[in-house]
Amino acid sequence: MNTPVKSALLVIDVQQSFTQRPFWDETDMPAYRQHQLDLIAGYQARGLPVVQVFHHSQGAFDPANGFCVALDWLPRQADATFNKHVHNALTESGLLAWLQQHQITHLSISGIRTEQCCETTARVASDLGFAVDFVSEATLTWPMQHADGSTLSAAQIKHRTELVLADRFARVVTVAQCLAGLDAAVAA
Repeated sequence: MNTPVKSALLVIDVQQSFTQRPFWDETDMPAYRQHQLDLIAGYQARGLPVVQVFHHSQGAFDPANGFCVALDWLPRQADATFNKHVHNALTESGLLAWLQQHQITHLSISGIRTEQCCETTARVASDLGFAVDFVSEATLTWPMQHADGSTLSAAQIKHRTELVLADRFARVVTVAQCLAGLDAAVAA
């Protein structure tokens, strides 16, 4: 008998708040949405938990304004939902205790923004001893302007995030590689 994989999918900050930000752009949304939905469906098909995390702070991220809810297309069947007030999803949201209670040892990271809350969560998770898959194609970000006036594209930001996480804090994978890794772990 195979031991079930002790993995959870984190869907970080996939919330309406971002639609209120001046940088919101739908250009990369169709591909991201499909990858995110495929990843969620893959976890659900394997009976593994899907965890939604929402960011609460000021402005568009203030829960009182009504935008701290999932984007319309995101499935509402999360196994658990947590709210955070810092960039990582683990240290003050209650998520870490939930993961420990459920004996989760592996996390797959997805959501919005690639280089901010997703990357920060991957780093913290690694430091806390979790095995981490960073599912880059199931993350979304937008171009950013540096203080020197240069602009990095969303693709450049993702590329940089993959570079600094790979083999240090996470295994950088596609949706297909992530799901295949879960299947391989069960078969082992």
